[in-house]
Amino acid sequence: MKGVFWNCNGFADCKKYRFLNELTKEKNLDFIALSETGRANFPQSTLNNICAGRDYLWHCMAPRGRSGGMLLGINLLNFDIGEIEEGDFFVRFKIRRREDDFKFNLISVYGPAQVEHKSLFLSEIVNVCSKEALPIIIGGDFNIIRRPQEKNNANFNNRWPFLFNAVIDSLNFREIEMSGRNFTWANNLPIQTFERLDRVLVCTDFESKFPHTTVQALTREISDHTPLLFSTNNPSSNYQPQFKLELGWLPREGFCEMVKDVWQSTIVSGSPIERWQAKISRLRQYLRGWARNVSGVYKKEKETILNKLDALDKKAEIMLLTQQEVDLKHVLNERLSELLREEEIKWYQRAKLKHLLEGDVNTKYYHLKANGRHRKTRIFQLEDGVNLITGDAQLKAHITGYYKNLFGPPEITPIEVDETQTGDIPQVSELENEFLTQPFLEEVRVAIFQMEHNKAPSPNGFPPEFY
Repeated sequence: MKGVFWNCNGFADCKKYRFLNELTKEKNLDFIALSETGRANFPQSTLNNICAGRDYLWHCMAPRGRSGGMLLGINLLNFDIGEIEEGDFFVRFKIRRREDDFKFNLISVYGPAQVEHKSLFLSEIVNVCSKEALPIIIGGDFNIIRRPQEKNNANFNNRWPFLFNAVIDSLNFREIEMSGRNFTWANNLPIQTFERLDRVLVCTDFESKFPHTTVQALTREISDHTPLLFSTNNPSSNYQPQFKLELGWLPREGFCEMVKDVWQSTIVSGSPIERWQAKISRLRQYLRGWARNVSGVYKKEKETILNKLDALDKKAEIMLLTQQEVDLKHVLNERLSELLREEEIKWYQRAKLKHLLEGDVNTKYYHLKANGRHRKTRIFQLEDGVNLITGDAQLKAHITGYYKNLFGPPEITPIEVDETQTGDIPQVSELENEFLTQPFLEEVRVAIFQMEHNKAPSPNGFPPEFY
């Protein structure tokens, strides 16, 4: 699912029509949310031009005074509209996605620039969002910054940022971090002021459904505000994630014995480092397949346990359980605790957090933090001189070629080094050489065991805890 939030600062310029038309075709947009359109209505021909002739349903909100006006459209090929609501500062669509019957609220906002109206704006956000049970996406020009870093000068008043952050926390929203720029608005004065006024917020239920959601800042050439490209970024079916040993595997019964058997069954010749590399590669290959199989088994086991516990709870509401059923319930609860504990360790590892102790029930929190870290590492584009490189295939080819040239074979050079000329170079003695080349296994072990836990794994995917 993709869409754009944009304060277009008036909609009389044909450049803006062309921009949205080309963006819709290039990104295959599912929704378009515009603010400060300055118009009470649009001809159907104009709307068709904006969405590149696709079957969109539109709702237009008239401006109040000389500024304002909103336009929200949704692609009916992929979505059904259940309800449309208009407020003083927002337009809300209640949407059902046809692909998977997922229902959610899409809210486009335009916050007032006038200070006397900001409290009404924040109150309206709370009122419309707090009554909704379905997941929410809310985006647009809020006209409020959240922290001093979202402005390029020291002219900062904490009153409205404090209230805005309090509203976000009370509604349990998370901001999708924007990539591509630091600010979304700029004035045209000789000494420019830059601020981040536009953003996209989602509830935690939506983020759990779409953990790879991103917001990308586009060009700001035809408006004083930056368009924000919203995308759920559903991973490709051909994508194979990098192998990483999960810390939750280590306490599993029989895991260490299995690793030992695979390690000892791999017999190769060569130097110690070559033998170790072959064994670790074979183990990684084996664990990748083992994890894929066991993950499905554990999910089914968890679902079965929950169904059995639910049946026992319902039975206990109408009659006394037998001693055998009480014992069974105790065993099921213990096993469920083990499965949930392993799930929590998995997301704790991915979140890379230290301020929460192991043993706390914070799996959802770890999950959301891990998703946030994943979004920050995503690369949308690179600049190579005057060229702009975009698209996954082009980025992969450029990065691969760059590092092949950087770390590949050196260029042929006529310069040679005569290694036989050692007269003016101090040499180690035979005794010193023997000392330097003797085995140093204990030093390696001490160094590895001094490594801090829950750190990034080595390129082969095995963290320090494995050793």
